[in-house]
Amino acid sequence: MNKTIAIQGAEGSNHHKVARDFYGTSIQLKECMSFDELVDSLLEGSANLGVMALENTIAGSIIPNYALIDKHNLHITNEEYLNIHHHLMALKGQEIKDIKEVWSHPMALLQCKEFFKMHSHIKLVEDVDTAEVAKRISKENLVGIAAIAPKIAAEIFGLEILEDEIQTIKDNSTRFVIVQTEEPKIDEEVNKASLKFQLNHKRGSLAAILNVLSDCKMNLTKIQSLPVIETPWKYSFFVDITFDEYKDYKKAEAIIEIMAEEFKILGTYKNGRK
Repeated sequence: MNKTIAIQGAEGSNHHKVARDFYGTSIQLKECMSFDELVDSLLEGSANLGVMALENTIAGSIIPNYALIDKHNLHITNEEYLNIHHHLMALKGQEIKDIKEVWSHPMALLQCKEFFKMHSHIKLVEDVDTAEVAKRISKENLVGIAAIAPKIAAEIFGLEILEDEIQTIKDNSTRFVIVQTEEPKIDEEVNKASLKFQLNHKRGSLAAILNVLSDCKMNLTKIQSLPVIETPWKYSFFVDITFDEYKDYKKAEAIIEIMAEEFKILGTYKNGRK
């Protein structure tokens, strides 16, 4: 049975590339213009799985997405770290000197601003999504307009790449996760977990949890705090841990469940870092 994958953005985006990396090309794609819309599609059953960006090496954590996963009890089942490459593309037969405007997502424009300093004749226009602009250029035959998008968009929409790798910082990576509403069966070959917990205000309570993780041979790869909206100055902690032995993880899980005021497993899955 073909899976329906919800992505933030359009066909040809980095979210689409991650979906194809995991599930191949014979997938049904549901394009969502926001992460809220993506989550709604999972909750109403119009999509089986969702692809969500969680953090970027330049922009940092996408904090609202942590809150969405937690609030709607979604389960993280997989992850991928994708190197982000920005390419300038337009209708075939044009050169950079022919381009009057570049339309793209504000983040993509920001990450490529040094390149455009060398091409001051080009006007930069903020738009909703990188790949959606590429699709529009192709569909509406827009001459003199270029998009910043992944190579997959040029392949899908028949555009020509005018310039490769125009991002200012070449080592730019985003962590994407696969989420679903149903709790998956756990394969004991998993070696990473995403957890959420709340602690009381006692001195050393966070240090005690971190000591438990260390004692149980857990490697802490991420810690992120989010305010508890209903209780001012109280925070939830979201942590990612990796481990070699599943039994060590289960031991840590059991101890933290006792120590924390609130404890939730957001996902247990295979580490996407090679």
